[in-house]
Amino acid sequence: MSRPLIAIVGRPNVGKSTFFNKIAGRRISIVEDTPGVTRDRIYADCEWQGHFFTLIDTGGIDPRTDDILLRQMRHQAEIAIETCDVILFFVDGRTGLTADDEDVGAMLRRSQKPVVLVVNKMDHAGMSDNLYEFYNLGLGDPVAISSTNMLGLGDLLDEIIKHIPKETTPEPEESTIGIAVVGRPNVGKSSLVNRILGSERSMVSDIAGTTRDALDTAFTRDGQRYNIIDTAGIRRKRAIEDESIERYSIVRALAAIRRCDVALILIDAQDGVTEQDTKIAGYVHDEGKAAIIVVNKWDTVEKDTKTMDQFKAKIRNDLKFMDYAPILFISALTGQRLPNVITTVKTVHEQATRRITTGLLNDILTDTLSGLQPPTIAGRKLKVYYATQQSVSPPTFVLFINDERLMHFSYQRYIENCFRKAFGFEGTPIRFILREKNSKEE
Repeated sequence: MSRPLIAIVGRPNVGKSTFFNKIAGRRISIVEDTPGVTRDRIYADCEWQGHFFTLIDTGGIDPRTDDILLRQMRHQAEIAIETCDVILFFVDGRTGLTADDEDVGAMLRRSQKPVVLVVNKMDHAGMSDNLYEFYNLGLGDPVAISSTNMLGLGDLLDEIIKHIPKETTPEPEESTIGIAVVGRPNVGKSSLVNRILGSERSMVSDIAGTTRDALDTAFTRDGQRYNIIDTAGIRRKRAIEDESIERYSIVRALAAIRRCDVALILIDAQDGVTEQDTKIAGYVHDEGKAAIIVVNKWDTVEKDTKTMDQFKAKIRNDLKFMDYAPILFISALTGQRLPNVITTVKTVHEQATRRITTGLLNDILTDTLSGLQPPTIAGRKLKVYYATQQSVSPPTFVLFINDERLMHFSYQRYIENCFRKAFGFEGTPIRFILREKNSKEE
């Protein structure tokens, strides 16, 4: 049974995201006293009195705007209204009823969905008289709350669950692969997410910085569950103005890398690998995440039979530390080679979570040491006694040796290459932990 969807809608700056974060129990949406901060739909699974549901935070609806971003925000809110089961219509108890509230209310009445009218910012009992004018919206009895002060939230949640069936247990958690789509601004991250999902999950615009939140969306493909995270573009520090909203966005993009299983690093085919692309790939590598390098806008490049190979060689040269990552050439705009993305995600995730038995691992280690003898430094020879796999994602191996100082980086890289040749590990970094063990103990 799917969870009921509860959409939070209203004009800008009435406290929708503050309420969303309080109920979700963590700061998911960006909250600033600035209209238009939330632009896309944000989701969070919630529970109240044995009822499980999904909250959707939306951008403010400005019914009269001609601004391209505000129109797209309104479109995202309209999609949430169409797909939800219950609507929470937020208005501002301090400001009172406005013409925009009346326009939004008329739109919600036409939707013929259950609507709970929520008067927010009712910070103390003396404001109760402010409720009466909202009866003019014709949407039933208003529920007074203060999201900031956490007043009336229980009453509101009780009102919500009157409109949804009770589910005694949450949906069983299946194995889900988390995918973070990361890159510089305007390289096509949201377009790629929308193409994969087959719907307008994220706003798309030529204006860099349109996406600000890290947007999670669950979907299933060929029986496998995925959670794809569309992130804000990560710009160079010196290109970021002193604006807290953008700082929050970038923090969330980096957090999305930390919690994903596979990162799709998008590169603009027209620009090639930039300095910032290298830094973003470095974040992914340092976090030990499986990665795929996705060259987007490939349809815009003039090509001959050698173009793709030359482009791959350039990427391998610029991202030497990530030579394990597969490279895909796609067009999110046209859908060119798009099916390869999810197929490759599944493959590299399997590689990143692969476990090797200790016996097989040490058979390969013996062959590796025979192929190239360990180095000798200052008259002392490196001895590698045996290896075990400690963990996965990324595959992490413990090498028991006689002296850490004798393990040169180049020889450790040689061992890594031999492990990759024997076991694959395509798309994932490999980690080594060195443990000293003297010959007497051995």
